[in-house]
Amino acid sequence: MSVDNFKTNIYEYLETLPTFTFMRLFEKPSTCLAIFRLLPSLGRQIVMSLLHVEMPMPIVDLHTWVNKDGQKLLQESLLKLARLRILEEKDKYLIMNNTFRREFQNALTGGGMQQSFGLPCSTPDKHAVDISFLDHYATTQWEAILHYMVGTSLTKKPSRGVLNLLERSKLMQISNETGQLQITNKGFQFLLQDVNTQVWAFLLQYLDMAEVLQMDLVEVLNFLFQLGSLELGENYSVETLTQTQLQMLEDLRDYGIVYQRKKASKRYYPTRLATTLTSGNAALAGASIKHINGVVDTTTDATSDEEQIDQGFIILETNYKIYAYTDSPLQIAVLNLFVQLQSRFKNMVTGLITRDSIRNALIKGITAEQIIYYMQSHAHAQMRKKIPILPLTVIDQVRLWEMERNRLKPTSSFLYHEFNVQADYDAAEKYARDIGVLLWANANSRTMVITEAGHDSVKGFVKRRLHNKN
Repeated sequence: MSVDNFKTNIYEYLETLPTFTFMRLFEKPSTCLAIFRLLPSLGRQIVMSLLHVEMPMPIVDLHTWVNKDGQKLLQESLLKLARLRILEEKDKYLIMNNTFRREFQNALTGGGMQQSFGLPCSTPDKHAVDISFLDHYATTQWEAILHYMVGTSLTKKPSRGVLNLLERSKLMQISNETGQLQITNKGFQFLLQDVNTQVWAFLLQYLDMAEVLQMDLVEVLNFLFQLGSLELGENYSVETLTQTQLQMLEDLRDYGIVYQRKKASKRYYPTRLATTLTSGNAALAGASIKHINGVVDTTTDATSDEEQIDQGFIILETNYKIYAYTDSPLQIAVLNLFVQLQSRFKNMVTGLITRDSIRNALIKGITAEQIIYYMQSHAHAQMRKKIPILPLTVIDQVRLWEMERNRLKPTSSFLYHEFNVQADYDAAEKYARDIGVLLWANANSRTMVITEAGHDSVKGFVKRRLHNKN
């Protein structure tokens, strides 16, 4: 999933909020800055151009700013700005929200006294931590969640709050066979995303849960947006946080988004997962956190396309044999979801894609297309020299195994039988067929199957017919 897709999810959530909630959100300069960062580039340009223009802007004049090819993009940007309550159209004029204008200006100029960008601690931390420690902490906490999802026992079990969120978001569900949580189709799709997308997916579900728990939604959102504007490696005081935000700290510690030495600590550190929440980068901005031979490697340069290709580790042969050049327990656990692993070496595992291994994945809700996408996106650089990247024989067979499993599809329905009179059966069958709810019928045995949605209608018809006869 691209960075644009994860931003769209945030847009979709914000667009559902009432105007009153936006008015409260706009009272914080850090929130205004965060929302601005999430706007498309043309939307940001429009905001900056109108920020210091106090008079309403004629829409006709705005259209002269872009050429003919950009008119559609302009309309989309204006629509998003309107849905986020930043701009309002009135009598063919555009008017910027006064609260947003004032607080966004404060965010850019350092004005205002609300300390919405956090309050750095004035005293030195006796137990100070550096950026490399924070990166390691964030990676450990976040990968513990991912390890649990794929069923490895290498890390400690996540907290009860994390487990509730995994189940509530349908990333995992209780297995009918074992009674334990297991990964779902949605969960496997979650594993395919970049870290920022995964974090936002978690936080969006957290926002839904916050409403159920009757937490102040504005305070929750303000704190999340505030975290996105904090400085990595700096420690901040909890004095400016509300009771709701103090409650959030405990949950965010479990996700690896913030670090606190202990629960009663009066200071906290945002990790890289927090400071990149609104950065607009698909990967962790400023650092690519990865494990090489068990050591956390933090590189400061953004990962280029060529480097991403080099990170591919899967080689797939036409005989269904798979070689994975990785020592990551997480990647090996993901492979184990659809591969029959055979051998493991220091920096490589080998396995075989079989009918049973694919069937086990399909039972968990993982689709053939997700399996193919995973292997393709993690293909070794040598595999990428060929077109297509993966052997067609293997791709086609994986799809055929899925089609084989999907030959039968269960449908909730109702069975009608034991009609005493053929005429009653014929009338009921004709009625069900006419309204399009008949799934199957056998006139000889006077039996038919009706869809669940059509049951009430057919039942009412039969009762009326029998009542009229009597």
